Amino acid sequence: MDLEKRPSPPAPAATDAPGSLRASDADRDRTADILREALAEGRLTAEEHAERIEGVYGAKTMAELEPLVRDLPAAHGTAPAGARAPDPAPARPSPGAVPPVADENLVAVLSSSVRKGRWRVGRRTHAYAIFGSVEIDLSEAIFEQRQVVIKAVSIFGSVEVRVPENVSLRGSGTGILGNFEVDTLDSAEQDAPVVFVDGFAVLGNIEARPKRGRIVRDLHRQMRKHLGH
Repeated sequence: MDLEKRPSPPAPAATDAPGSLRASDADRDRTADILREALAEGRLTAEEHAERIEGVYGAKTMAELEPLVRDLPAAHGTAPAGARAPDPAPARPSPGAVPPVADENLVAVLSSSVRKGRWRVGRRTHAYAIFGSVEIDLSEAIFEQRQVVIKAVSIFGSVEVRVPENVSLRGSGTGILGNFEVDTLDSAEQDAPVVFVDGFAVLGNIEARPKRGRIVRDLHRQMRKHLGH
């Protein structure tokens, strides 16, 4: 008697190549760091950096990330000759670098106040949110100084600060039955501006953090022009 023919079991799948592995957020962040260093060193133009960063955060596998940094030394564990790590940003502004009087005041009382887009950042900005909200977005701002202070006061309100990824960010403040949070950021660029966020929140919220994927594209040109280099 003929036996009923049954389909053969599928052959075992070949082991996935390393590049086909799914990329994690940490993998994408490491790749973005390499691209930021390449931009600071002049290996990439601002347009190339922006295009590759978009690819980084759209990548789903390691194979999609690898070509974005294949032509950069940092991706192979090498550094350019004479290169050195940038000095860490200071914890506090240099004496006399920032005046005690604000160049600009943003006030929101039972309302909202927003400062964003293409604007010139003064050395000192004061933000007051009283039963209201203040948003300060520096991702497209023009920096003419290396040290910038934002003094924030929140009473039953919120102050939100966003900075581009190629500046440094420092903060010092207090939350009283509220929240004061600053994500420390160190720029890969030696002479990058430093944004200091100070203040206090009473039953309110103050937060400052980098805006992922955003950089000041003409940072070096701006700083050379205004600082006489």
